[in-house]
Amino acid sequence: MTLVELLGPHLRRLHEDLETAVSDLTPEQLHWRPSEGCNHIAFSLWHYVRTEDNLIRFVLQDRRTTVWLEQGWNERFGLDRVAQGTGMSQEDAIALRLPSAAEFSPYMQAVWQSTEEYLGSITDDDLQRVFTVRPFGERPAAQVLTENLLTHGFSHLGEIWVLRGLQGLKGSPI
Repeated sequence: MTLVELLGPHLRRLHEDLETAVSDLTPEQLHWRPSEGCNHIAFSLWHYVRTEDNLIRFVLQDRRTTVWLEQGWNERFGLDRVAQGTGMSQEDAIALRLPSAAEFSPYMQAVWQSTEEYLGSITDDDLQRVFTVRPFGERPAAQVLTENLLTHGFSHLGEIWVLRGLQGLKGSPI
């Protein structure tokens, strides 16, 4: 089994679990925060999906236009063209609003599809190519996919499950 073949099922599981974690939430539950200094589920979800979109398209595919811009999602949601949450102030993160999980889902699906297409177009040799990932610096594609996508994504998924539980909702299915 190649590393590319190994990554695919893990990213698909992450994508499915993210969708499951938010699909039944109301807008109020998406934006609920347990206390000052905490982000809401909508921010964590938006941030991760935007990060995956930017990394897969803009970074790993040599500045290819992101799904966010290509399909006009920034305009649909009235959100910034390039922001993805990294380095965003707490006030701006709190102010970020998504209309609903159902309305955000088509964007997620388009990003997931883009990731699948990318993984289907590369080999393990391509994973050695080095890219600049801000604010981290130079990283080989393998590290971008494992750390910046998988580890980062599953961390935010855990955060979302905890925020669900703190609201008295069903947490992680595990």
